[in-house]
Amino acid sequence: MSRRILVTSALPYANGPIHIGHLVEYIQTDIWVRFQRLRGNRCIYVCADDAHGTPIMLRARDEGCEPQELIDRVLEEHRADFADFGVEFDSFHTTHSDENRELSVGIYERLREGGHIARREITQMYDAQAGMFLPDRFVRGGCPRCGAEDQYGDSCESCGATYTPAELSDPVSVVSETRPVERESEHLFFRLENFAGMLRDWTAGDRVQPEVRNKLREWFETGLRDWDISRDAPYWGFEIPDAPGKYFYVWLDAPIGYMASFLHYCGSTGESFDAFWAPDSDAEVVHFIGKDIAYFHTLFWPAMLAGAGYRTPSAVWAHGFLTVDGEKMSKSRGTFVSARTYLEHLPPEYLRYYYAAKLGSGLDDIDLNLDDFVLRVNSDLVGKLVNIASRCAGFVVKGFDARLSGELPEPELYAEFAAAGEEIAADYESREYARVVRSVAALADRANQYIDARQPWALAKDEATRDQVQGICTQGLNLFRVLIAYLKPILPETAARSEAFLDCDPLDWDSPREPLLDHRIRKFKPLLKRIERGQVDAMIEASRG
Repeated sequence: MSRRILVTSALPYANGPIHIGHLVEYIQTDIWVRFQRLRGNRCIYVCADDAHGTPIMLRARDEGCEPQELIDRVLEEHRADFADFGVEFDSFHTTHSDENRELSVGIYERLREGGHIARREITQMYDAQAGMFLPDRFVRGGCPRCGAEDQYGDSCESCGATYTPAELSDPVSVVSETRPVERESEHLFFRLENFAGMLRDWTAGDRVQPEVRNKLREWFETGLRDWDISRDAPYWGFEIPDAPGKYFYVWLDAPIGYMASFLHYCGSTGESFDAFWAPDSDAEVVHFIGKDIAYFHTLFWPAMLAGAGYRTPSAVWAHGFLTVDGEKMSKSRGTFVSARTYLEHLPPEYLRYYYAAKLGSGLDDIDLNLDDFVLRVNSDLVGKLVNIASRCAGFVVKGFDARLSGELPEPELYAEFAAAGEEIAADYESREYARVVRSVAALADRANQYIDARQPWALAKDEATRDQVQGICTQGLNLFRVLIAYLKPILPETAARSEAFLDCDPLDWDSPREPLLDHRIRKFKPLLKRIERGQVDAMIEASRG
């Protein structure tokens, strides 16, 4: 019986472009979704732009436009970037939507009625010149522990200390460059401690990775704190219905954006919202996120859902960050590369493949080593994988009217390749993509060794052995077809070009069970091209500054 799975990636923030660090997550998720579909599972992939918050309000002000204009423009840019990288959403919506307003208000009201919302006065930093309360990261000053200057109002990048903005020495508002003052305001809080028992049970299973579970134990030991879910006007977001001048904090309506994007999808397709979000749903809900937002997704989010009478996620899977040549991405070094700049210099599937070659199921950071990137693409994809097809196709087209032979000379070798599919499937399922890539690369080596040993180019020169060439090349092309089926979640466009060359039905996970025999193929055209280091250098140079 096929599974029904709703999959999400964390929402990109709608005040800037997608970059190659973001793409780690969306490529990781897209590969998993494509694999599930190839296996015959019903898998719906939704996401949205995170379109609320103070930074968007201030950027729109700086650009002399309304926030709506800014988020509409960024939404189209994000959609184009994802599409060009082969990240295929069923719905990519926005959190500034009617669906999200309806769900956010409804969840808040259910939590309030359940006794899970508290009100109390708090003291915040206030920018009198700008006329606004300041988020912690909009105050900068000296670290109260180590004295490092120009640090954020919530934590020190130099020593790692955490604190409140009031503890900074010489605090300054980043909005007006003036010294903020302390002012009291009533805020609304979500009482997370009410869900401590439920969260201990929910996080005890395999819904989160072991590393996250260990961190959760620390949070439980230190005690779950109430969560401030309100912000004072002026603020770009949804106004809280029973609190005039107060707005939902962006982190309240952002995860609800997963539900809202799915609700938008339901509105256009007739899919049942309750079939996935009702408490008794037997569907799966799987979130892919970065490790930096695990706290929100493994504590606040499941507690909010439970308190509002919805089902909780089946799994929350976190990944690490991206480094480039062993260091954090940097604009000055040119390694802070936007998705669009990458696309202007290099094919998107090369990055999909390289990330897959580095990604596992844990929280380890992955490194984009630019020299290794060029070497691996040229060696694995062009030198091993595509080489199998290019060295066999010409003999079949020219010598045998483009027709494959009616049987394989070595069916046991083909059976070995086909049998590898179950282990590869298990690795996809558990997000061990690096193992998938290693397994396919090893099989590609076997296929090339088979062709090297039979030397069809030499046999084709002798009339007495010429007929053997068709069988050898049919074997080689069928091994290539199996490998393309295994890599289709990672290289969907290359798979589509390969299917066109082989003139076969779209490949799914069952395709390798039967070889392609007595079948006409098309003339071979290069499926992938080598890349030169100069292309990478040009991309880096274009990203400097």
